[in-house]
Amino acid sequence: MYNEEDLLTQLKDMNIDQNGTIIVHSSMKSVGDVEGGADTVLDAFSNFMKDGLLVFPTHTWADVNKNQPKYYVDTSPSHIGILTEKFRKRPNVIRSLHPTHSVAALGKDAKSFTEGNEKFDTPCARGSSWGKLLDRHAKILLVGVDLKRNTFIHGIEEWVDIPGRVTDGHEDLITVLPDGTEILVPSRRHYGLSWSEHYWKVEKILAEKGAIEYGKLGDADVLICDTVKLTDYITEMLKIDPDLFSDNEPLSKEFIEEFDGLFVY
Repeated sequence: MYNEEDLLTQLKDMNIDQNGTIIVHSSMKSVGDVEGGADTVLDAFSNFMKDGLLVFPTHTWADVNKNQPKYYVDTSPSHIGILTEKFRKRPNVIRSLHPTHSVAALGKDAKSFTEGNEKFDTPCARGSSWGKLLDRHAKILLVGVDLKRNTFIHGIEEWVDIPGRVTDGHEDLITVLPDGTEILVPSRRHYGLSWSEHYWKVEKILAEKGAIEYGKLGDADVLICDTVKLTDYITEMLKIDPDLFSDNEPLSKEFIEEFDGLFVY
């Protein structure tokens, strides 16, 4: 069974800037037996990043839609794991106002990092918190999950303007603040093929280029993704083949040869 000190040691082994920014996608089950459970995992992350910014996604896209358009900032549950749901309820954590793709943040600049997301009509706009991750040279930790759960890649696809990723039309969604104030947020949604199910295709080449490194947290395998390198490489990949993520076929030899050597870090 792991304790907080064990987890902190593993986090330190990942060579992460503790004064910087990390966002964590997670499977608590994959971490294994931890003394104190999910709260201890969150304590470890919070203490590790006490001088930086700790972010978890708190998505509600499965529950907030045109039929049930209201997103309650203080009560709408995150549907992407126990760590995200517990984290958003913690003291001093600030949750953003985007009705489907909110994030919750704790620490340095949490307020400025989360503010303004409700002003954008797509899930991962460049000016939103998802784009601010890039501006801050953040690291993405995929704890016990793979690239299919990496929302940031959806953002890259949006910024490159790949066709067929978000709807043309809008849903009139509503963000409800804790004091009852309602904010209309006309929103486009991800749709079409399950693009993210095919993100796995680029893991090997991204790791070879240094955009992904590996660690452990408890029993969980952790992918540590560099937002700057991820953006640079995937942008070039999508220029080569905008339909890269449209199927489950491995990267072709021709694709790899065209891509390989474009960047040197």
